[in-house]
Amino acid sequence: MTHPPNAPAPAARGTAPAPARPGSVPAQPSPAPAAAPPAGRGAWAVGRERLREAATTEPGRLRILGAVLALLVVAFGAVTALEVTDRAAAADDVVGRSQPLSADAAAVYRSLADADTTAASGFLAGTLEPAESRARYTRDITTASRLLVKAAANTDGSSASAREIATLNEQLPRYTGLIERARAANRQGLPLGGAYLRYANQQMSTSLLPAAERLYAAETERLRRDDDAARTRPLVSLALGLLALGALLWAQRRTYVRTHRVFNHGLLAATAATVVVLLWLAAAHTVTRSGLDSARAHGQESLQVLNTARISSLTARANENLTLVARGAVLAEDGKSDKYETDYTASMGSLTTALARARELADDDAGRGPVDESSAHAAEWRERHKDARAKDEAGDYEGALGRVVGVKDSTGRSFDEVDAALEKALAHEQREFTRSAGEARDALTALPLGAAALGILGAAGAVLGINRRLSEYR
Repeated sequence: MTHPPNAPAPAARGTAPAPARPGSVPAQPSPAPAAAPPAGRGAWAVGRERLREAATTEPGRLRILGAVLALLVVAFGAVTALEVTDRAAAADDVVGRSQPLSADAAAVYRSLADADTTAASGFLAGTLEPAESRARYTRDITTASRLLVKAAANTDGSSASAREIATLNEQLPRYTGLIERARAANRQGLPLGGAYLRYANQQMSTSLLPAAERLYAAETERLRRDDDAARTRPLVSLALGLLALGALLWAQRRTYVRTHRVFNHGLLAATAATVVVLLWLAAAHTVTRSGLDSARAHGQESLQVLNTARISSLTARANENLTLVARGAVLAEDGKSDKYETDYTASMGSLTTALARARELADDDAGRGPVDESSAHAAEWRERHKDARAKDEAGDYEGALGRVVGVKDSTGRSFDEVDAALEKALAHEQREFTRSAGEARDALTALPLGAAALGILGAAGAVLGINRRLSEYR
């Protein structure tokens, strides 16, 4: 069989296929599927692995070190600011709230006791009470009422102080009502006036004065708590500051060992800021504790003792007056001696003890002078009282009355002199307390802001110092 001359010969069986046409794309093998991440590896595990990988290189370790140093310095500044702010607030409460309220509570007691004493003195003066005595009584009641309103405004409604204030506000109108009845009966010359006066004194002694004393104790306890809070040592701040300082020193030594460079300016600035805050914190707290110690020893304790002395003198004076009002009608528990004379003797003993203690606590002549003056007048008072009692027991009631409420050489005059001297001593010790406690508070005033600012500057210095080292690896 013949073929055309130009026709291609048929491919032999079993030979390779014809080549692809020009311009066609050769077939590509399909890629293998990507491996899935290991099961159970979350973001935290990946981050931890990256951190571990970074810690194996010097730049990674430097970044970690810089973050830790900055965090320590900032935390030190922040904790110091918070702790010092708390102590400064407590010191401010001591000066501006707790101690004034404690003094007001003592003034409430003194005003009530003086009102009771003045009412008895006016009763003894005769059927027509002297205008001066009535004005003093009114002033005492007004002062007590005003201070109770002030105390109520600064006291939590559920506190012990609030309960005592409620008792005083409830009982005070009853007492003043009894006094007005005693005055009305006395003006008419009725013996019933003495009974009303004794009953009013009983209300004062058993209800009002104990409530005022408890109010004073509650406010004094609050003063003690604020004082303790202000003097508490900032242990957390000090510990964190020492830790930050130790870390900074270690970082600088590490840099020196690796580079033989003596100073890293950023780390040096962070160290200086930390040292300044530490020294400032230690010095300010030392000054604060010293000021509060002085305020407590030479102000707070002296004020408490002087308040006790003044209360004792007021109680003694009230009992002395009631001795003449009752004329032996009220006996002591033994059934033999006069109750008011026995109470007078006990109160004068408390006065003598308190004055001796107040002189020991006085730290200068300005404080000892009024106490010595009060002691001298108290001794004179006792002698005049003995003379008045001798006249009364001899049946000379008018003579005894003149020795108790007379214008000259009377026990009333001695009492007024004792009270005036004690008032001067109290004013002096109040100034001493306010000065010492104010200095203690002022020592902490700028520290919170300064600690926060220096903490931020120190952290910035630490970061800059580490970045300086990192730049050497770029």
